[in-house]
Amino acid sequence: MTVLATTPANAPERWYLALLGFAEHFRTSSPPKIRLCVHCLQAVFQFKPPQRIEARTHLQLGSVLYHHTKNSELARSHLEKAWFISQQLPQFEDVKFEAASILSELFCQQNLVDSAKPLLRKAIQISQQTPYWHCRLLFQLAQLHTLEKDLVSACDLLGVGAEYARVVGSEYTRALFLLSKGMLLLMERKLGEVHPLLTLCGTIVENWQGNPIQKESLRVFFLVLQVTHYLDAGQVKSVKPCLKQLQQCIQTISTLQDDEILPTNPADLFHWLPKEHMCVLVYLVTVMHSMQAGYLEKAQKYTDKALMQLEKLKMLDCSPILSTFQVILLEHIIMCRLVTGHKATALQEISQVCQLCQQSPRLFNNHAAQLHTLLGLYCISVNCMDNAEAQFTTALRLTTHQELWTYIVTNLASVYIREGNRHQELYGLLERINPDHNFPVRRFLRETLKMSNAEDLNRLTACSLVLLGHIFYVLGNHRESNNMVVPAMQLASKIPDMSVQLWSSALLKDLNKALGNNMDAHEAAQMHQNFSQQLLQDHIAACSLPEHNLIIVSLFACPPLHLASLL
Repeated sequence: MTVLATTPANAPERWYLALLGFAEHFRTSSPPKIRLCVHCLQAVFQFKPPQRIEARTHLQLGSVLYHHTKNSELARSHLEKAWFISQQLPQFEDVKFEAASILSELFCQQNLVDSAKPLLRKAIQISQQTPYWHCRLLFQLAQLHTLEKDLVSACDLLGVGAEYARVVGSEYTRALFLLSKGMLLLMERKLGEVHPLLTLCGTIVENWQGNPIQKESLRVFFLVLQVTHYLDAGQVKSVKPCLKQLQQCIQTISTLQDDEILPTNPADLFHWLPKEHMCVLVYLVTVMHSMQAGYLEKAQKYTDKALMQLEKLKMLDCSPILSTFQVILLEHIIMCRLVTGHKATALQEISQVCQLCQQSPRLFNNHAAQLHTLLGLYCISVNCMDNAEAQFTTALRLTTHQELWTYIVTNLASVYIREGNRHQELYGLLERINPDHNFPVRRFLRETLKMSNAEDLNRLTACSLVLLGHIFYVLGNHRESNNMVVPAMQLASKIPDMSVQLWSSALLKDLNKALGNNMDAHEAAQMHQNFSQQLLQDHIAACSLPEHNLIIVSLFACPPLHLASLL
């Protein structure tokens, strides 16, 4: 050590590079030797290095401790020192802003959001001459506001970022900011603002000439938002051209080679999602479309493909978005299972979602209401109405999302109808769903049938047909009832929707008996018997599973160990 301390002026660079080399060797070992890596970096301070080396070493130590250990306090101390020292040094932007970025992440992890915000604002304020970091920090603060559900502030920041990117000549990053803003506007249901923004984005994306993978990734982002916009409006038929473009686009991306040439504009140094993540997202959007259209076998096929790809990705990639994709896919396929009469499988998949969510507080907070809703739907399917009511009531308490709220209340109303003696509660719910009672039910159903037919919403069409058929049967209009129930049965078989098939076959049996068609009545009775047997066997299988105990707990209040003990 004495020799190193008294050698020529370039010696500090040699000992620093040597220690840095050792640290990196230990960090990238298999398995990583983080303790030894930290020791090497801490040894740098023994030589009383210049401020630049000191600040960079504090950043490196803070980053290693944050990403590879649970010693968040020590990581925070090093990052704060890196941030403080680097602010005093000219032209030391990378260290300065990376320290601010990681430190704000650490603050968020420690639930110190009020410390992260001013830090990011200060970094944004002083980074205007550094396009890459200015844009990155704007994205980071916008994401923080989004996680806090302050979408107005997030949209404002993304708008600032879009204008900044335009000024520094980065149409690519301008498109990223605008598309991100469009995504938040969709979440806010500000549909009047979404349309002109997507139109502008479409023009920017088509006109931008640059890296082919970046261009196609912008197109994927743009088309995902367009498809989601259509699906939100229930326009399953109208969305097909956009969905086809999206699927072709992801095929194009998968054939492109990653270009190692960096963009000349530092503001362009961003990428929306890795190719592999985009592939899973396109599968997910396709599943959503198939679900709404009532092509449940197709939804199952794409879910299987997506989940298989996710399992492969999660072996090498711990990105939180992969778990989010997995949970959303499972939520969709669970609803498919309940419709097709596979309750036992649905219950096991609900248990999978529980386990995934309990590994991540963020996932749990974002999906707790959906989980209780799925459990409520399962409870209805196995005729556990008290448990269904408890699950839906909990879900209502946990959601502020208008569409989910309406969906939960509608299903809770169906519970009250099935119980038969809950008229007061039922009328109270109906008043909240639809305060205007001026329209007769038959008109509502005919309008529903008209809309669902226009957009190929097969499940909605089947349900509307069988309900109208039932009403006509009760009114004694057997011919009109038959005209409704027969296509309902055909459509339900195509989906396949087990409940509508069961209902339709029961009506067909009674209709044909009333019309004197004894052979057809016998055939319908046999179909009804077969459907009943299938549902009964699945009912018994589901209720005998240990996961069935999930219906009696409030997941939101249940710590992981208690949940595990129930299984």
